[in-house]
Amino acid sequence: MAENHDTGVSSNAPLLRSVDEEMGKSTTESGRRPKEPWKGEFVKSIVYAGLDAIVTSFSLISSISASHLSSWYIFCICQFDVLVLGFANLVADGISMGFGDFVSSSTERDVAAKERLVTQWEVTNHCGPQQLELLHPYQDQGMDVHDANMVVNVFAKYKDILVDEKMAAQKGMLTPDQAQKPWKNGLVTFAAFLMFGSAPLLSFIILIPFTNNEKHKFVGACILSALALALLGLAKAKIAGQKYAFSVAITLFNGVVAAAAAYIIGWTLRNVAGLQD
Repeated sequence: MAENHDTGVSSNAPLLRSVDEEMGKSTTESGRRPKEPWKGEFVKSIVYAGLDAIVTSFSLISSISASHLSSWYIFCICQFDVLVLGFANLVADGISMGFGDFVSSSTERDVAAKERLVTQWEVTNHCGPQQLELLHPYQDQGMDVHDANMVVNVFAKYKDILVDEKMAAQKGMLTPDQAQKPWKNGLVTFAAFLMFGSAPLLSFIILIPFTNNEKHKFVGACILSALALALLGLAKAKIAGQKYAFSVAITLFNGVVAAAAAYIIGWTLRNVAGLQD
């Protein structure tokens, strides 16, 4: 087929069309196209920090509620402990989580950059052996040895692409994104931790004008925690393209197990200490 100089379409065009046709056939045969996950730069930070914050905050409330007496004086102390310890723990853990995310993101990026320099040196100085090493991952994935050899030979013409392929295929690492800002990950983690972690504590503030019953406020904290966990589960399902009901159920189950463990430990220690109502 002659090349179309006006459009710049070469003889490779029929091959591209045939590939598209095959992809269309395979999509039709396999059924409906799977849901594409939502792409976000800070998805991991938000989900991880939010889940940890809710569980940590509500577990603290559960342990304090289980370990205190039901008299008026102790009840006032309990409310004070929940609010002071709750928010103090929330801020302290949020700072720790945010700084930890910043450090881990920075370290991950620096390690990837260092690995790329090493791989780049190996490709530049020992190109032949590096090409042979790249053959095995492709063959392990089911590629024919002749096709794998052809692909590697093509990559060898472009050093940067060969380096990236070796990083991904052999070391399981992606090329570091220099535009990534680790401090943003830390800030998002801190903000998400404070936002989601405040939900269980709001019950002890919102219900102050309406009731002085400790059990009512604890039930309110349970409801707000469940709502926050359900919201996080829905967000996780939306992000990952999962089933909403399954994601919410798993998230709620995680919170229930952690809160129950904290309540049982608080109740047990209270009885071991010999405290009586």
